[in-house]
Amino acid sequence: MAGLRLLIEDGKFCDQSGRQVILRGINVAGDAKYPSQPDQPSHIAQDFFDGDNVKFTGRPFPKEDAHLHFSRLKKCGYNTIRYVFTWEAIEAAGPGIYDEEWIQHTIEILRVAKDYGFYVFMDPHQDVWSRFSGGSGAPMWTLYAAGLNPQSFAATEAAIVHNTYPDAEGFPKMIWSTNYYRLAAATMFALFFAGRDFAPKCIIDGMNIQDYLQGHFIRACAHLAQRIHEAGDIENDVVFGWESLNEPNKGMIGYHDISVIPKEQALKKGTCPTIWQTILTGSGRAVEVDTWDMGGLGPYKVGRSLIDPHGEMAWLPADYDESRYGYKRDPGWKLGQCLWAQHGVWDPSSDTLLKKDYFGKHPTTGEDVDYNYFTNHYFMDFFRKYRDAVRTHHEDAIILLQGPTMEMPPKIIGTPDGDDKRLVYSPHWYDGITLMTKKWNRNWNVDVVGVLRGHYWHPALAIKIGETAIRNCFKDQHAAMRQEGLDNLGNHPCVMTEFGIPYDMDNKYAYKTGDYSSQSAAMDANHYGVENAGLEGYTLWLYMIKNNHERGDQWNGEDLSIFSVDDKLLPVSALPRTPDLNQSTSSLHKTATNASNPQKKETDDDSSVTPANLKRTLTTPSINSDAPPTSSRRHAELTQNPGYRAAEAYVRPAPITTAGRITHYTFDLKKCEFSMAIQAPKVAPTDAPTVIFLPGFHYPKDACTVEVSSGKWEISSDEDETALIQRLRWWHGEGEQTIKITGVVRKYNIGANREEGGPSEDVGYYEQCNAGAWSSCSVM
Repeated sequence: MAGLRLLIEDGKFCDQSGRQVILRGINVAGDAKYPSQPDQPSHIAQDFFDGDNVKFTGRPFPKEDAHLHFSRLKKCGYNTIRYVFTWEAIEAAGPGIYDEEWIQHTIEILRVAKDYGFYVFMDPHQDVWSRFSGGSGAPMWTLYAAGLNPQSFAATEAAIVHNTYPDAEGFPKMIWSTNYYRLAAATMFALFFAGRDFAPKCIIDGMNIQDYLQGHFIRACAHLAQRIHEAGDIENDVVFGWESLNEPNKGMIGYHDISVIPKEQALKKGTCPTIWQTILTGSGRAVEVDTWDMGGLGPYKVGRSLIDPHGEMAWLPADYDESRYGYKRDPGWKLGQCLWAQHGVWDPSSDTLLKKDYFGKHPTTGEDVDYNYFTNHYFMDFFRKYRDAVRTHHEDAIILLQGPTMEMPPKIIGTPDGDDKRLVYSPHWYDGITLMTKKWNRNWNVDVVGVLRGHYWHPALAIKIGETAIRNCFKDQHAAMRQEGLDNLGNHPCVMTEFGIPYDMDNKYAYKTGDYSSQSAAMDANHYGVENAGLEGYTLWLYMIKNNHERGDQWNGEDLSIFSVDDKLLPVSALPRTPDLNQSTSSLHKTATNASNPQKKETDDDSSVTPANLKRTLTTPSINSDAPPTSSRRHAELTQNPGYRAAEAYVRPAPITTAGRITHYTFDLKKCEFSMAIQAPKVAPTDAPTVIFLPGFHYPKDACTVEVSSGKWEISSDEDETALIQRLRWWHGEGEQTIKITGVVRKYNIGANREEGGPSEDVGYYEQCNAGAWSSCSVM
């Protein structure tokens, strides 16, 4: 353990010097969700069902482009990458057939990430199970193994899939997320987590479908971990950990009456069948179902709609030839029939529901099966297998536990699972209505976590009025989720591995006018939430290399990427002159020394500077810089100037390492003011100062003010092979220490070509923000 680059001590991340490390990261990259050969984003239907013959080599980006992408992210101040990959990328060709070419490409990309000093953890990503059920993740053959026919999902609405939607251009925004409550995904998750209990007849290759699916997924991830281990130079040095399955779902498990929509199903949009209705339509029956839409106060019913598959079934026909996959289905599991009918849930001869509570009681013990049972039994059984398989190859791996989105984590505190010293809690949080409606409202929002946890007797009491209350509401929700991790898992770090905002708000108004004020406000409020909640880190969703204004993230109409090929770079300011290093350092030392002892003679000797109790305000920074002269400045891509996409809200100052434990830090974008308080130990190594990322756009070196409680500091611009990164280093005393850094207040994102209906041109950044509402939707 002593040689590890990233440690966990007392629930905090630390480096080898004992300094606290904040994981400030981003998800890389959304392009990993779909194949490179053929290049098949979610709106492309051609050859979609040739899912056995796809390749992901080149995802998330080609090796020759890695320099560009990592330099962009580094200059944004990120030190951490949540590395997105899918099960399909490893095992698309068939059960047990691994794509070694993709694996080698992944290793090469991770080696480039190592050159940039990133901390990386691996994210086995999925959304509603698979691309073929409307999301991403699992290979196509897993659906066939379950007896499902993905080519019939469109007719039966077993899943709403962009690639097969009748009008790809009119694909409803965020409708894909309703797939969790439709037949395909609901069935797959029920089989994956609890097939042995609820689908005992589903035997394939002599084992239950649960063991078959889990086994292949876990072995695929473990195979990747083995290859990374065998590479010899990236395990621990760059890849420090593995997250469990992204956004797992309980599917049908826990439904006490499948003929009604449960009250906890807050996400309702478009046609919303009950589980019973989606079982019927999956067997070719015509069913009239409720239709819903999303408004500022959540979902509301708009009418009814007929789903008529005209007899087409979502299940494979009885004579289907599945020999290409090489598995053997037990004779007791019949194709051409609904597997839930085969288990006595309903009678196809009369279309009668026989066991409405089939998924709500354990079929053997009779125990009540609810969400708590699911997470503490079925999910944790899977998690242990996954954790142990990864650590078979990556012995020192930090494992990030992610349960279902916005739900309580499993109760493992005080157990061997909870006592794991290399465990991290990794929940997700989104301002759901902003995603669903793609609008931002500064006037009011709702405490969604409080509503979900039953803290209000009526949701109306959870409404927060005004900008300050909204921002504090976001902070409080993140803090509450972190506390849930402490209460249920134990004293482990909490990293919010997804949060983010849609950029295509207000019918893409910003793309027409250049006015990103709503996006800035939403992004700033989101960061305020994660920064002030006491989290040990976060990874923003998303970085995408092929995002554009027409198609967004190239996936189901989403548009959350901080980078787009259609957005301009921020204006490039001339870099400051290269100062005389000795003179500038001397100036700082004189200021610090004179503040502590006004009678002492001026000196350039470092030994005369003591960090103890040097109370003062410094208004002239000491700058150490290796920056080149302005005339030799690199292209803007490789400097401190981020892409012009509300970048001022996410390219923000942040602690990198602190010689002490952070008690508070925040960035006020309106005032361009960063402040932080830490509790420093009695003995701190002099060669390991507190380090803060200080973006040059907000903090030009000659135009920022620094106030510290004690010690000395310097601002330096460190130029490596690719990027110019500005940092503030601070040597301070023990005990409670504070720092405040004030930069240049600017007006942002004021477009020249305004259109009617957009934010007013007479007001600035904060005055142009509009609302956000609430929902507990599961996204990404």
